[in-house]
Amino acid sequence: MLAFLARRVLGAVVILLIISAITFLLFFAVPGNEVAALSCGKSCTPVLVEQIRRDLGLDQPVWQQYLVFIGGIFAGRVIGDKPCDAPCLGYSFVNKEPVLDTVLDRLPVTISLAIGAVVLFLIFGVGLGMLAALRKGKLADKISMIFALLGGSMQIYVMAPFFLYIFVYSSDLLPRPTYTSFFDSPAQWVTGLILPWTCLAIIHTAYYARLTRSSMVDVLNEDYIRTVRAKGLSTREVYVKHAFRGAMSPIATILGLDIAVLFAGAIITETSFGLIGVGQLAVNSVFASDLPMMMGVVLLAATAVVVANIVVDIVYAVIDPRIKVA
Repeated sequence: MLAFLARRVLGAVVILLIISAITFLLFFAVPGNEVAALSCGKSCTPVLVEQIRRDLGLDQPVWQQYLVFIGGIFAGRVIGDKPCDAPCLGYSFVNKEPVLDTVLDRLPVTISLAIGAVVLFLIFGVGLGMLAALRKGKLADKISMIFALLGGSMQIYVMAPFFLYIFVYSSDLLPRPTYTSFFDSPAQWVTGLILPWTCLAIIHTAYYARLTRSSMVDVLNEDYIRTVRAKGLSTREVYVKHAFRGAMSPIATILGLDIAVLFAGAIITETSFGLIGVGQLAVNSVFASDLPMMMGVVLLAATAVVVANIVVDIVYAVIDPRIKVA
């Protein structure tokens, strides 16, 4: 297992280095004066642009700028006259604050949004899918799949105004969605995010219900399941202990990618409900041409996807003994 993890981590580091190089070239392989002009904003003068260009190292070759950037991630660096402690992703062109500090400040909102949504759509999605597979062809199966079809057809930007109108503006059943730290008030954390969680869960529940049903139906027709049934095991043991474990592989694959996307920032969800998370940060940085911030969000998203894939590989090794991890 250790050798397996070492290979995966090494591969992840290489992938992240490649992604960081491509991202850096996309954002900074443009004339240095243009980047410097974006940094100084509306108060630019030729002298100030030249000064910023030197401070940011934009007068150096691109490959050298990239090496300085990578070195700053591991050892920190000085940008102009301002120190940037490791891991340094640079300073925002807009708020002049370290990029990493701004991203970490927004990250709890996005993580909270992702965690609640994942818990809900896993419980209801996998549960509906298992029920549909167990009652294949019966009324429960048809009702579950109708719900899955309807839920999967919905969009966040359609449901969000509807949910806000019904539960917030018309009835005052719930407060307007907002973020409160779980450690400050668990109750307010839940009530402030329950509507975004529900909207995300409805859409993802539909997909996971269909995926779980399809996987379970396939596994239940396998020869080893017939053998297990012939040994006299109860329906519960056959269904939960053996069939569900065999059906987990495709679910784990999609779940890992979905979690990575949610952690990287559910842009439409955050925008629809007015939550200030990583998704909103990404949108605002694009409109403001804040190159360091955009690059920081892209690297965060890439890291989330790579880490999620490592976790999925580990889950594969645990649930499927046929996968060799040595």
